Amino acid sequence: MNDRKYGLAKNEERLKEKQKVKLMLVKKVCPRLAIMNKLKQKFRKIFENRKTNWLRELLRIGIWHQRAKQYFPDSVKTITNWIDEIIAYFENRTRIGVVEGINHKLKLIKRSAYGFMNFEDYKNRCLLTWYFNC
Repeated sequence: MNDRKYGLAKNEERLKEKQKVKLMLVKKVCPRLAIMNKLKQKFRKIFENRKTNWLRELLRIGIWHQRAKQYFPDSVKTITNWIDEIIAYFENRTRIGVVEGINHKLKLIKRSAYGFMNFEDYKNRCLLTWYFNC
């Protein structure tokens, strides 16, 4: 059973022959899973393409959104809520690791000062830190 679930979760291009056969059997037994798997693969391909503009990718996400809302209602809702961040990803190709690193650095600055008297002092300290570390 785990091999079948793994085949559904893994990128289809990276499946071994045995996993491909099992995935085909699962798709045959459950057509709904076949559709969901196809939608998942299409969504993955949207983010794999490196040389595209954000407007084209937003259109592709919109098309995917319409097809996927009955199969992935929670995921579609999350994508709708985070659409600005998704567009920013396509504009700058900023990954979550970069953002997490920035947040971590900001927290360290805040901790090292034991609190600032006002936001302006905190902002200046952050800007100075980035200026001298870049």
